[in-house]
Amino acid sequence: MKHAIRIGCGFDVHAFGSGDHIYIGGIKIPFDYGVKAHSDGDVLLHALCDALLGAVALGDIGKHFPDNDNRFQDIASRHLLAQVCRMLSDKAYQIVNVDATVIAEVPKLLPFIPKIRQSVASLLGIAEDCVNIKATTTEALGFIGRREGIVAQCVVLVEHI
Repeated sequence: MKHAIRIGCGFDVHAFGSGDHIYIGGIKIPFDYGVKAHSDGDVLLHALCDALLGAVALGDIGKHFPDNDNRFQDIASRHLLAQVCRMLSDKAYQIVNVDATVIAEVPKLLPFIPKIRQSVASLLGIAEDCVNIKATTTEALGFIGRREGIVAQCVVLVEHI
């Protein structure tokens, strides 16, 4: 039975590594480090992919884009998200809204939130007022507080059309 409305949640984490930028929501952000990842390491888009896949019971990002497959080496996460969106469309689901949180001590993301929000809405083909992006810290606790990495979590609502 197809349910008219479904919720999905996603989570992703990456350790910081060498580099001079990171990607968040498809936006390149200058930074003192990069992230250790098989793809471009966009934690927000990875969490979003997992949330969307979960909402329609299609597994997770690792199932569809395994990190031991060279086709996905250094791939831009926006391409992965586009494929996930096609999977949803094939199952006759559309995205209603997205609520996401990026958790990091650094870099400070507040100045980038409007661009990230615009980018995510554009990548999903939905109105900007259907996308909410937040950033927070762990108040210097844990690996995030030690500035060793970055996390994103995401909740989505989709509906069968």
